[in-house]
Amino acid sequence: MTCTIQYRPDLSILVVRWPDDAPLLQLQADFTAVLVAAQEHNVARWLLDVRRREQISLELGRWTTSIFYPQAASRMAPQVLHISVLCSPARMAVYASDPIKMQHLTYGLAPERPYYMRLFGDEGSAMEWLCAKF
Repeated sequence: MTCTIQYRPDLSILVVRWPDDAPLLQLQADFTAVLVAAQEHNVARWLLDVRRREQISLELGRWTTSIFYPQAASRMAPQVLHISVLCSPARMAVYASDPIKMQHLTYGLAPERPYYMRLFGDEGSAMEWLCAKF
């Protein structure tokens, strides 16, 4: 596993941090481990810190938004899955400058998804959104 997964019982949030990039199959295994931990702790509010992951894989983006997050949302039901993604300014700039990556991001953020996901540039705002009463 290339990420750390920490359950915050005081906030009922799962905090996941990647210290670096990793190959697609490894990242998919990491996400599977996140879901296992979420089910173990019965927590559907996740902070995903990807600030140090510089590569933005279209294949990973498609897999997470079209397959993994919907499956995770189904498994966490009746809780609604909330995903707060902590991004670096460089990552946000890539999304803003690449229409194809922006299209995948827009799909993942769309309100009709079976989960809620938002991007944040600072951890305080990301946690505040996750802790808000929906």
